[in-house]
Amino acid sequence: MAKNKAEGGILDTIKTIVWALVIAGVFRTLFFQPFWIPSGSMKDTLLIGDFLFVNKMAYGYSRYSCPFSACPFDGRLLASDPERGDVVVFRHPTKNVDFIKRLIGLPGDKIQMINGVLQINGKAVEMKPEPDFEEVMQPQGPQGLLPRCSNAPVGMGDTCIKKRYAETLPNGVTHDILQINNDGPVDNTPVYTVPEGMYFFMGDNRDNSEDSRFPQSVGGLGFVPKENLIGRADRVMFSSAGRSLFYFWTWRPDRFFKAIN
Repeated sequence: MAKNKAEGGILDTIKTIVWALVIAGVFRTLFFQPFWIPSGSMKDTLLIGDFLFVNKMAYGYSRYSCPFSACPFDGRLLASDPERGDVVVFRHPTKNVDFIKRLIGLPGDKIQMINGVLQINGKAVEMKPEPDFEEVMQPQGPQGLLPRCSNAPVGMGDTCIKKRYAETLPNGVTHDILQINNDGPVDNTPVYTVPEGMYFFMGDNRDNSEDSRFPQSVGGLGFVPKENLIGRADRVMFSSAGRSLFYFWTWRPDRFFKAIN
């Protein structure tokens, strides 16, 4: 009798674990997917060590909505179009990893950079100078990445500075961007015409972002197919500046539950 009870208890535990995994998988597939910010390409909107949930209901579902890209269909179900200025998580078209960037160009748009200023359909976007973005020159996050600075060279522990601007897109979305200079590799570009069914993404940290300004032919992001969109980032839930989330003294309480603009 005791043996049967023990076996029954083990079986119940296994069933509980299996159902918990199934529920977690369904929740992750249909509603929200966790995402850690690993790099500084979206500063100061998103910082290394920010943790957020990606709203997977925002644009509908594709095969990339499922773990391991296992959804058994092509195209998108319950599709909705993203809006210019959305911060989007998507699957990189060639590297098969998830990226997060800001949506800048819609299908049919002509995008160009001239002296570090974004041009959309032949018009420069409005850029308003804001106070400089400052951070300490020190390793950031689990990878120990060092920030790039407009006041380089900067010693360890000293203040790293970037120029900050409020950029307003044609649909009225205003967000911060950071710049180190205006003559970097993609601060002056040809005109990119966004094909049908594709999108053009850029990082807010303009001189430290691998984005659609770099074509896939040179190992860059290039245009992103609509099918590759995973979801919209709406809010930072938790943030830690340290190499481990267990380093509670490096937590950033001011960023907990912070809306993403």
